[in-house]
Amino acid sequence: MPAARRPSLPRAQIYWFGAMVIGGLAFGLIGEHRPLGGDLFAHPLILFFMTAVIGLLVTRAALARPVPEVIPERPLLLGCFAGLAAFLAGNWIAAHVIGGGTPLTNG
Repeated sequence: MPAARRPSLPRAQIYWFGAMVIGGLAFGLIGEHRPLGGDLFAHPLILFFMTAVIGLLVTRAALARPVPEVIPERPLLLGCFAGLAAFLAGNWIAAHVIGGGTPLTNG
């Protein structure tokens, strides 16, 4: 009996996961500097998810199909969590590796 093969991921899901991870890491790396100010809507995490929503709206308009027909709901949610994890990783890298973190002494 041949081994059952799992179906491969559609190309749109691969692009979605890749875009969310790369975008989350990029926004996390600039997150420590707060380049757009200290306002809530200028926070890089909020801007990252607003960019993701705009990308989904553009995808909806370009394909003239609902997004869940192209990327099902579960992979959409998993992509958001992967983007959040990548944002936190990028923010940690920016704060502790690139930026050197906070000094331990008060002098």
